[in-house]
Amino acid sequence: MSTNNPEIIQKTVANLQKNHFTASYYPSKEEAVAHLLTLIADEATIGVGGSWTIEQLNILDKLEAQGHTILNHNKPGLNPDQIVAIRRQQLNCDVFMTSSNAITEAGQLVNTDGVGNRVAAMIFGPKRVIVVAGINKIVKDLDQADARIKTTAAPLNNKRLNKPHPCVKTGECMNCQLPTRICNVTTVLNKRPALSDIHIILIGEELGF
Repeated sequence: MSTNNPEIIQKTVANLQKNHFTASYYPSKEEAVAHLLTLIADEATIGVGGSWTIEQLNILDKLEAQGHTILNHNKPGLNPDQIVAIRRQQLNCDVFMTSSNAITEAGQLVNTDGVGNRVAAMIFGPKRVIVVAGINKIVKDLDQADARIKTTAAPLNNKRLNKPHPCVKTGECMNCQLPTRICNVTTVLNKRPALSDIHIILIGEELGF
């Protein structure tokens, strides 16, 4: 559920900044994208973590047309070896773009991955990380972040990816043991890692899962 409470949004941005992230808020996707583009140097190599939010921004084709190299392992037509190779390249790109499964009011980023390339790239490797999130990702604390992942992010992403997991039908995590499970590693960024340049852009719309 989105929070339209200006005080909560302001508090979250302030706490992200307190935790040494570069954080900003924009009411609309258009304003957020305009800011995002200023964070990318010419002819950059841009990695893209699996993110429905990034897809909703409709920015990847625009970036490619501007001369940037896009490392997107979800691009149609790739074989398994190519997908793995791109995921490895994302760990050393100029800019890594993704979203976050949840952002607490205390300014923490909480994410759950299946492979781990997305959360790994968010922690260390790329020269710059850009995290874009709708206000629906804001939660009160770590307990609510965990609940959000188990009842919203995981089921909806499993459905989007056509995974044969029980949460698609039940609407909540069932701690499945299938080899295709996408909930294998969870990270909490309490503060910005010392050698990482992380920009968090909050948008006043409901985006992603």
